[in-house]
Amino acid sequence: MRRKKITVDGHSVTTYSEGSGDDVLLVLHGGPGAPCSYVRDAHLRYAKEGFRVVSWDQLGCGESDRPDDPSLWQIPRFVEEVETVRTTLGLGKVYLLGNSWGGMLSTEYCLKYQDNVHCAVIGNIAFSMPLLQDGFRRVKQNLGDETVRMMALRESEGTTDHPEYKAAVDILLYRHMCRMEEWPEPVASAFDEDNFGRGPATAMFGPHLFNCTGNLRDWERNDDLHRITIPVMLTSGEHDYVLPEFVNMATDYFPDVEYVMCRGAGHMPFWETPDVYHPRVSAFLNKHRK
Repeated sequence: MRRKKITVDGHSVTTYSEGSGDDVLLVLHGGPGAPCSYVRDAHLRYAKEGFRVVSWDQLGCGESDRPDDPSLWQIPRFVEEVETVRTTLGLGKVYLLGNSWGGMLSTEYCLKYQDNVHCAVIGNIAFSMPLLQDGFRRVKQNLGDETVRMMALRESEGTTDHPEYKAAVDILLYRHMCRMEEWPEPVASAFDEDNFGRGPATAMFGPHLFNCTGNLRDWERNDDLHRITIPVMLTSGEHDYVLPEFVNMATDYFPDVEYVMCRGAGHMPFWETPDVYHPRVSAFLNKHRK
């Protein structure tokens, strides 16, 4: 894998490239703040199909700089970061793939720069943060009223380092984030405190998992999806905290869309149910190759 550092907003970010050729699969990771390894490594297989797979650790996480500047952690600046990576690396028109926050960012990028995109795979995200919050509430409710009350209380008093709160979060992560018995190393390393970007994560999502209180809390794009006219594939997981019915709702708004729901998967079907996810994504990408 080839690494290259480039400059974004006066700071250094690290990009990664596997494979060669003019067909570029540009992979956008989630978080905000989870470096790209967890989604990048699951899609390196597309290099064997003739794609050049390119990703990067977004500013604020992983091997990229982590400036202490809250003004950087805004959607419009991240959209321009995507465009800076594309133009600086000379990628041309790309095939775009984003997971979670990367799916939100892919949506925002397409709303401004869709002429630079052949097609987009938008994974495991609903297009309304209020709907996402409904998903968070539902999966927490499955833990029982007493646990829900405990989590809310500890978040309100700032005692989320208590073992009972951490235990509840661990259960939610293994039931809904990645349901594998043992997380693959690229997933585990992305959530390691040494790699995770707390700056963008806290400013944009908030300090607590499964409860968005950051500047993404009012994000809503369902009414704008008709403006994205390129082919789009939406993916979801049966057990995802991003509820499949809310992902599927967007199929009524995109003009040219496919949808795949991966039974048995949570938030990372590319690792959890690869035999379902990858054939569908591969067929979609290859159908739209120019």
